[in-house]
Amino acid sequence: MTSTLQPATTTEAVKRPGRWLALSVLVLAVLLVAVDATVLGLATPYISEDLKPSGTQLLWIGDVYSFVIAGLLVSMGSLGDRIGRKRILLGGATAFGAISVLNAYATTPELMILARALLGVAGATLMPATLALIRNLFHDPRERSLAVGIWGATASAGTAVGPIAGGFLLEHFWWGSVFLINLPVMAVLVVVGIRTLPESRNPNPGPWDLTGVVLSLVGVIGIVYAVKEAATHGFGWPTLAAGALGAAALYWFIRRQLTLPTPLLDMRLFRDRGFSAAVLADLLTILGLSGLVFFLSQYLQLVQGRSPFEAGLAELPAAVGAVAAGLIAGRAARRFSVRAVVAGGLAAVGLALAALTTLDQSTGYPVLGAALLVVGIGAGFSFTVTADVILSSVPKDQAGAASAVSETAYELGAALGIAILGSIVTGVYRGFATPPGTPEGAHESLGGALEAAAGMPTDTAQAMLTSAREAFVDGLAIAAGAGAAVLLATAVAAWFMLRGQRLDTAP
Repeated sequence: MTSTLQPATTTEAVKRPGRWLALSVLVLAVLLVAVDATVLGLATPYISEDLKPSGTQLLWIGDVYSFVIAGLLVSMGSLGDRIGRKRILLGGATAFGAISVLNAYATTPELMILARALLGVAGATLMPATLALIRNLFHDPRERSLAVGIWGATASAGTAVGPIAGGFLLEHFWWGSVFLINLPVMAVLVVVGIRTLPESRNPNPGPWDLTGVVLSLVGVIGIVYAVKEAATHGFGWPTLAAGALGAAALYWFIRRQLTLPTPLLDMRLFRDRGFSAAVLADLLTILGLSGLVFFLSQYLQLVQGRSPFEAGLAELPAAVGAVAAGLIAGRAARRFSVRAVVAGGLAAVGLALAALTTLDQSTGYPVLGAALLVVGIGAGFSFTVTADVILSSVPKDQAGAASAVSETAYELGAALGIAILGSIVTGVYRGFATPPGTPEGAHESLGGALEAAAGMPTDTAQAMLTSAREAFVDGLAIAAGAGAAVLLATAVAAWFMLRGQRLDTAP
């Protein structure tokens, strides 16, 4: 009886009417998160000028969102599998919009950090639910590859829309306005999603492991905090204690998941070599990219003197390349091979980052634009195919947890990248020579140096700014070199680990 009905069920899923309209709602959630992540980079100089955060606080504003979201993704993905992915997606989108208002009206660095952390809690509900619903909407592998490509392309488009829209808003309104653009997207998502999204959940989910939730959160945040502090201030006792606590929590979490009949995360998923390789590739790729991305908008505005809108347009080639590559990545992986597309994409990104080590204050846009285009194409190929591999490696009932693992790797890589590569930029920058009497804030950030220059004699201020910009660019070039080394090593690892991996061609 079961074998007779199974093909009909699959065919019904493949031909399900409205699945593409439902996908359009899901990509709105992706757009919401992508736009929020990119506008922060553009707004950072304005936030720095208005709220006057220290260099450490500025890094926290940039990466606390990733800390929290990385710590909660697995838990929220598993919760969506249990209570319903549609329910958690729409609830998270509503909270995301509301907390965006708190980000927009933050009045102190501490409040801004808190608002970003709360946004991470809401954001953790969105990305796993979108990928999990795609896994349940599209059972035909070729359709699913296209859907994942559209999902990834929308995220890339968001990285283009965010800087352009954000740049326009920053030139006409105060910096908080860039967070308010989340509200109309959220409103459309919720209203349309209620009517079009199907509900899906694990039919036999078991209880939600609250102890595991706490352990995963403490573990991830402890490890990332320790790495960040070690990169910035060296290995002190508080840093070592945080790292040890995080490692112990993660070890306990893994042991616990291996013994529970219905775990938050089925650790047996990692026995699949393709799944493990795809997760590792995502983590290391975004680690190598994120430090550069976080400081690129500051380079374009504070070093080269572009307006926020011009800086947004300057970053457009990366998004265009990623959109184009994402839409054809599944077809390319089937025609050639998974490892060729992933490893080739990562190698291209690594070479583009290596080219950016030649940056100086007067680097022409053709060099920067070409490098960003290659970065976008390579990342678009790699991320789309690895997401497809992860989704196709698991049963659909575990799609939320598996998607959460993928997103955790992405967010953890972003947090580590900003912590490690960002600390390289900050460390090199802080060593620049300054005239006597220069305020200490000039060494905290390039935005602080520009503010300090306003109260200094013209000749002295110009000399100080020239030295500060040179130090910032030197740090950026070193970070780009470190990122290139990470990406090229990841390309080699992906070539071997994804050996024999194929995307499905039939339901």
